[in-house]
Amino acid sequence: MTADGHLSAAPDVVDVVALGESMVTFLPTRPGRLADVPSFDRGIGGAESNVACALSAFGHSARWVSRVGADGFGQHLVETVGRYGVDVSRVRRDGARPTGVYFRTAGDRGTDDHEVAYYRAGSAASAMSPATVDLAAARAGRVLHLSGITAALSGDCLELLRVLTAPGAGRPLVSFDVNHRPGLWPDPAAARVLLGLARRADLVFVGEDEAEQAWGTGGGPGAVRAALPEPRLLVVKQGSGGATVFARGDDDPDGTRPVFQPAPAVDVVATVGAGDAFAAGFLSGTLRGLPLRDRLRHGHLMAAATLTVPGDLAAPPARSHADRLAALDDGAWGRLRLGPGWTDAARAPEEANTP
Repeated sequence: MTADGHLSAAPDVVDVVALGESMVTFLPTRPGRLADVPSFDRGIGGAESNVACALSAFGHSARWVSRVGADGFGQHLVETVGRYGVDVSRVRRDGARPTGVYFRTAGDRGTDDHEVAYYRAGSAASAMSPATVDLAAARAGRVLHLSGITAALSGDCLELLRVLTAPGAGRPLVSFDVNHRPGLWPDPAAARVLLGLARRADLVFVGEDEAEQAWGTGGGPGAVRAALPEPRLLVVKQGSGGATVFARGDDDPDGTRPVFQPAPAVDVVATVGAGDAFAAGFLSGTLRGLPLRDRLRHGHLMAAATLTVPGDLAAPPARSHADRLAALDDGAWGRLRLGPGWTDAARAPEEANTP
């Protein structure tokens, strides 16, 4: 029995377990300042549940572990994530704390006009701890996916991540998306905390820009690898330019040889959620044992699916469609351009290319 009184049966092993907070998202019905937008459409948002939903929609088994309030917003989150085929049986309801919500403007995060208003302080998810989370269910995956956002929510949440990333027999492959959000961290020790967690993970995702902001790396992906030599796999995201992966293996025991793949051209609708989608695509390729090049390409394709819709989540391409595109030769991949609706039809590779 868990600390909050729930019976805990032995969980089924799934491909990926994603642990973290999700919130109800309110998306504006038109551009403009939050003060001027008259109405909003309801959605959901959460880095880890986004990954779980994308992987489930792509044919993998996934579980989301979290806490939500015993309120209508919490029910909406659980039902919506569950509709993607994600196992939500280990999401706990908290009768004393609310489900987090946030509002954002239609502009991309990178613009000066972008506004986000979070209402998550004291949320149910911030009460996650080693005592209030089903640790067996969290560990019952081939991959356990975590992010730095959870570490910022509370001291208990940080302790939970330290427990889950601790070395030990039977530990799943630990995937960690740094997700450095300075606005969530009043503590100046954030950079040190995130670096410590990343060094304990097996697979790390980090943006080149956020690594520079948090750790002062500079010097490109190689400098990020120098700061993070421990993870078996390190993926350095380079925005619209592409991504680089470093992987330790028989032919590269130190894991310092970069493998780079450019991102395809994308007609961007909104950037929110693209990093989570990229992580899902790369994790899918990792679960399937694909070559590093193809893992990066699947990451780019999943990101492109999200970049071409207004919300945090998008229907991924059919796996057969994504596999065909990922198998393109370098020239055809370089000519690829993806716009809204590109995932709707499983077209032949030549039909997805533009001059």
